[in-house]
Amino acid sequence: MTSQSFMPFPPPSRLMRLGFVGGGAGAFIGTIHAQAARLSGRWEVVAGALSSDPDRARQSGRDWLLPPDRTYDDFRAMARAEAAHPQGIDAVAIVTPNHLHAPVAEAFLAQGIDVICDKPLAPSLDDALRLVEAQRTSGLVFGVTYAYAAYSMVRQARAMIRAGELGDLRQIHVEYFQEFAATLIADAGGRQPWRVDPARSGGSFTTGDIGTHAVHLASFVTGRPATRVRADFHVSGEPKDLEDTAFCQMRFGSVPGTLMVSQAAVGNQCGLRLRVFGTKAALDWNQERGDELTVTPFDAPAQRYQSGFAGGLHPEARRLARMPRGCPEGILEAWANLYTELGLAVEARRTGRALPDGMLAYPTVRDAAAGVAFVAAAVRSNGSGRWEDCGLHVPDQPGQAPGPSAEPVPA
Repeated sequence: MTSQSFMPFPPPSRLMRLGFVGGGAGAFIGTIHAQAARLSGRWEVVAGALSSDPDRARQSGRDWLLPPDRTYDDFRAMARAEAAHPQGIDAVAIVTPNHLHAPVAEAFLAQGIDVICDKPLAPSLDDALRLVEAQRTSGLVFGVTYAYAAYSMVRQARAMIRAGELGDLRQIHVEYFQEFAATLIADAGGRQPWRVDPARSGGSFTTGDIGTHAVHLASFVTGRPATRVRADFHVSGEPKDLEDTAFCQMRFGSVPGTLMVSQAAVGNQCGLRLRVFGTKAALDWNQERGDELTVTPFDAPAQRYQSGFAGGLHPEARRLARMPRGCPEGILEAWANLYTELGLAVEARRTGRALPDGMLAYPTVRDAAAGVAFVAAAVRSNGSGRWEDCGLHVPDQPGQAPGPSAEPVPA
């Protein structure tokens, strides 16, 4: 890959103003979002409804160094106030429990504010499709934080497949193992954590929580959406109302595959791994060594690609490399990469700035709705014991400004 073919991201014209709904009181995911946004060098956090409890909202606002007049305890009031503010937020980051994603997103879209939402998009497919339509009609940016897609070596894998370097794809296998829910039970007050409460998380725990990450990664890298699933749910840890383990046979169009996910796999922390086998070569990416990609040609030694090296890397990967060779990169850099792309997308929409085709590949609301469709199909399959259609059946839509995250790849 020659240097002439490489174009880095253009510099920002100003910092985009970001608000938060949820994430206060030391919540892990809110902290990650905020750190990543700041690390990207394209955002400043200026407002938030960090809790619905007024006292916690005020304290969290002080902890985040937010102005008192831009600290809210009601997201609808925040949406209205920020839309009217002369220096109002350019986008909102939604880091609430799953059942609140849709109403919060709708409130901000209605005020003309771009949206960055955590996953899964919503507990129900109806809610997810409603958000897809709301984004389509508004033309606003709606990014979803499938942050694993923003590792530079994930973009390298995607570019290599698009360039035909693996040949025809024959198998896709993805797994994600954690241990944190092996002992996850009701708290001292008898309440279930919201993640395992069917009323707040829908019909799935682990498949919706990390299975959506895994399926998105497989589809994002290969360019082939998940189309059919046969799922088997289990509770392998302490008793709970929803599954903590799932084993799925998959179809990605004509390509067969598997998905294995568990949050009760003792000894595992963040074991997301993708393997793709083609007629010319295979690739293997492991999140716990996320700045490396192994590609093994047929009947030849394995080749290791690493972030920070220019040789052999596609521009899509080089743009996202933050450290020089020999300095490992990890998940926070991937989150920052995602916020870099989202910052560019929001700035481009708001200023009318044109960006080169293919420069951005952030996951969109449509990608997230596909994840919800997969979870709904997996729940049905677990009940029926049959293969179920998990494709997202909505008409193709014009890309979000400045571009969609996925393009079809010839079979």
